[in-house]
Amino acid sequence: MISRSCLSVLLALLLSGCAGTPQWNSEMPYPPDQEPQVGDILHVATGLYVSETQMLENAGLNPLVYVGEIHDNPASHRLQLAVLQTMATRYPGQVVMGMEMFTVNQQDVLDRWLTGSLTEKEFLRESRWFSEGWGSDFAYYRDLLVFCRDHNIAIIGLNIDKEMGSQVSMAPLAELKPELRNQLPEMDLTDPYQRAMVEAMIKDHAAGTTMVDRFQRRQTIWDETMAQSVADYMHRHHGMHMLVVAGGWHVDYGFGIPRRVFRRLPLAYTIIGSRTLKVPEEKLQQLMHVTMPKFPMVQADYLVYQEYELLKKKGVRLGVLLDDQDEEDGVRVMEVMPGSAAELAGITTEERIIIFDGVTMADNLDVIYAVKSKSPGDTGQLVIRGAAGERTVAVTFGADKHKHHPR
Repeated sequence: MISRSCLSVLLALLLSGCAGTPQWNSEMPYPPDQEPQVGDILHVATGLYVSETQMLENAGLNPLVYVGEIHDNPASHRLQLAVLQTMATRYPGQVVMGMEMFTVNQQDVLDRWLTGSLTEKEFLRESRWFSEGWGSDFAYYRDLLVFCRDHNIAIIGLNIDKEMGSQVSMAPLAELKPELRNQLPEMDLTDPYQRAMVEAMIKDHAAGTTMVDRFQRRQTIWDETMAQSVADYMHRHHGMHMLVVAGGWHVDYGFGIPRRVFRRLPLAYTIIGSRTLKVPEEKLQQLMHVTMPKFPMVQADYLVYQEYELLKKKGVRLGVLLDDQDEEDGVRVMEVMPGSAAELAGITTEERIIIFDGVTMADNLDVIYAVKSKSPGDTGQLVIRGAAGERTVAVTFGADKHKHHPR
């Protein structure tokens, strides 16, 4: 039996946090025994490192697998492809991929891509990838989409149209027009962890309550729409397995898409997240310096430690700003960059690009796609129309010396 005096001493020691008392960390309950390196994979619940094969074999056991990404990091997309390939091998004919990058209204275009009835250029045009869609370099997602097409894996557009998302963000739900409000999924704006994340993300912008509320509504409509899309598909297709590809903000800690799907359809899921250990100088200016709150749950089931990589590009540019919004033939040159291939070829502002290597240019995408087919040292024959009439110019493409800037 412990005497009352001894019990008092023991209680005092416990309350004072004496030497040897564990410092509990719910985000990392078992800290790993060594510092992670690029390429390491941590099973967060146990604090044990695993191989990629072990992670892939275990992660795909559940019907839903969420892989959070940094949108412009090729390492994120290689990881997603590896997960998708493993799932497709294990469950042939029973795997689909849901993507944040496409909206529900783009499903017809995605279906036609899957059947092979659209070329890549046609797909980019009809999905409005550059003009109204996702807008980043298609090379980040090409391997994923080609794999789905070649292996008959359906791609499900999960997101809400930009215009509707913008309208929802600008006003409280009660103030929205009934016809818009009736189109929205069930909305939960009370999640304290999402609120804390939103406040942390815009803390440096000295945002007031109104801006925080708007940003939270935008995050919520994205998360709830994507969750509704996932739940609807999985409810209609029993026995299917879905890889959900979305930004880490929508996946990490589970309160974004995963919990909102589970609220609608309680299916088991796995979250694969990432942490960046190495950032090249070119990327430093892009980073958001956000100090995330100490959430009382783990970031993911598995953490993959990555380098923030640069996209390997052929590295050529024409060096112009374009405008295809008028009704005239060709594409108008709004601006010519100093020292660019266009300037060296004698192209000037307000001229129009009519033909590129024998192909008529109808819009910006035509020009973008034509340039992307070039490598350093290649030439292109352009028909240019200006105030003095039409002329043909030869453009020689050199290595792109501009620093990389994302959209």
